[in-house]
Amino acid sequence: LIGRLMFELPEEMGLIAIAVRQTQGKGRGSNVWLSPVGCALSTLHMAIPLHSNLGQRIPFVQHLVSLAVVESVRSIPGYENIDLRVKWPNDIYYSDLMKLGGVLVNSTLIETTFHILIGFGFNVNNSNPTICINDLITKFNKEEGTKLKALTADCLIARTVTVLERLIDIFQEKGPNGVLPHYYKYWVHSGKQVHLRSEDGPIAWIVGIDDYGFLQVHEEGKGVESVHPDGNSFDMLRNLIVPK
Repeated sequence: LIGRLMFELPEEMGLIAIAVRQTQGKGRGSNVWLSPVGCALSTLHMAIPLHSNLGQRIPFVQHLVSLAVVESVRSIPGYENIDLRVKWPNDIYYSDLMKLGGVLVNSTLIETTFHILIGFGFNVNNSNPTICINDLITKFNKEEGTKLKALTADCLIARTVTVLERLIDIFQEKGPNGVLPHYYKYWVHSGKQVHLRSEDGPIAWIVGIDDYGFLQVHEEGKGVESVHPDGNSFDMLRNLIVPK
């Protein structure tokens, strides 16, 4: 639906589709995305000029969206310590333990404009198949003696889009350095050790993200190199980066 409409609207007009439930949700590659009632599910269209800071570093879009989802919760007064985090390249996690959301970005370049379709889904009020944001809030209330209210998918989709617009504005003005300190504040990888290619493969340390949004790892004796998200998968459970 959005793929048909996005070229017919004025560039300055936003477009978003929101689903209460999906029956054919897609993840990266051939992965299926489970979409029970209680998820925040939407696809957002944005136009990014090719010759802008973000247009020259389009892989960063997925990182900005993941950060926006986390910020949609953790920027609410009282909710700053809900342990919601980002995992490179496109996942939203509870601490470094469990996935509760993800981002899928498709881009089409027409003349000098990227037309970006951003699909994002995250668990708000559904404890299955993993865990949800309201579970984290309930847990936090029990542990800290607080009375934070449960959040709704509608509210968090709206907040995510608002935060994303602000992050894109910052990126367009200042480039990666304008957002990376904030991204690192919430990401799960700082100082983590990983194996490359196989469980018996060489050990490397995660350094950060380069200027184009690719993961930087430091392999002993080889220096720092970048790992492209389209060609690699990060298996958190086994601390393993493998070609897909």
